[in-house]
Amino acid sequence: MPKQTKPLTASEVENAKPQAKPYKLRDGGGLFLLVTPTGGKWWRLEYRRPTTGARNTLSLGTFPAVSLKQARQRREDARERLAEGIDPGEQRQATKDAGLERAANSLEVVTREYLAKKAIERTEGTARRALAWMEQHVFPHLGGRPIDEVEAPELLAVLQRLVKRGTLDSANRVRVELSGAFRYAIATGRAKRDPAYDLRDALPRHTKTHFAALTSPSEIADLLRAIESYQGDPLTLAALRLSPLLFQRPGELRGMEWSEVDLDAAEWRIPARRQKLKKAQKENPRTPDHVVFLSTQAVEILRELQPLSGGGRYVFPSRLTPARPMSENTVRNALRRMGYDNSQQTAHGFRHMASTRLNEMSLWNADAIEAALSHKMQGVRGVYAGKAQFLDERRKMMQAWADYLDVLRTGSNVVPIRRAI
Repeated sequence: MPKQTKPLTASEVENAKPQAKPYKLRDGGGLFLLVTPTGGKWWRLEYRRPTTGARNTLSLGTFPAVSLKQARQRREDARERLAEGIDPGEQRQATKDAGLERAANSLEVVTREYLAKKAIERTEGTARRALAWMEQHVFPHLGGRPIDEVEAPELLAVLQRLVKRGTLDSANRVRVELSGAFRYAIATGRAKRDPAYDLRDALPRHTKTHFAALTSPSEIADLLRAIESYQGDPLTLAALRLSPLLFQRPGELRGMEWSEVDLDAAEWRIPARRQKLKKAQKENPRTPDHVVFLSTQAVEILRELQPLSGGGRYVFPSRLTPARPMSENTVRNALRRMGYDNSQQTAHGFRHMASTRLNEMSLWNADAIEAALSHKMQGVRGVYAGKAQFLDERRKMMQAWADYLDVLRTGSNVVPIRRAI
């Protein structure tokens, strides 16, 4: 290209054609347009660093996104900074680095780090729900903000959205999770205080209620007959039938793995990592599994499932992929289709059903019932019960409980279940 002596015109920039090698169209004052063999047009500014006098090149954008007029304005802005002794290239890098640092310290990034670390101590369902709360209710509003700049009034505005929807429990749980994330940020040097803690009295208190459950013999009988008449998926039917028989936490039941089940010994051993004992197991790897004794009725149901899912990991695999367990909503939705909404019976309510009936019958040691429910007992009583475990009594109780449910379901003479001899 011939050496240019005049500033560029808009038509020259528009009509510049690619050649075999890159070439420059100069506009003056260090500004030039670099035309590449592929047709790219890049605005560049040549200047000397104010500290060392070394030559440097600064990118000012590409044409046509940046017009000739805009490129000239960026050149003038850079020359003003040079006149003040500021290197525009170094300033741009510093601004970029600051932006990256702000992004790395955003509320979303730090909270995800915190939840990932907490997931080691939690059940899969608990960890997934905590992250879902953040992704749905917090990150869209405050996720991009540097965590050390987020103030209590901003958090309160987010939480009040949940309160207005009537999900008070979720609002309080989100506040607790946020408080944990802020404490983690403090520990890692990315925040100085926890504004979520300041909101502990700002939300209405949630009154904890039991999961809805049917507890009278006649109501339980109707539910059991409805389950037997269920016409849906065979895996869902089996989960429904096992729920009252085993009365374990819904997440533990749907996540049951064939490797945990010994049908010949009539036992299901739930590893501590899948229970609320996960944190205890981390502190003490020798934390024992929770043993659920299987009645003959439960063993029969599981043997019927073997041809359906016995070749995979999960007893109740997801319909979408066998690599995941059944959805947490499957049993709940089945109960709804049977006519039982959340105010009458929930998947978790089968635990309350069994606990209520077994305790009211006064035939079994209360600590044995608590042990069967995998409830953690406190103090001296907890130490004693934890060591005792009441294994023999629990095995007998589980069979007697299954027999009692059969009596209710079939409409035979309903008599209190008796302690097995």
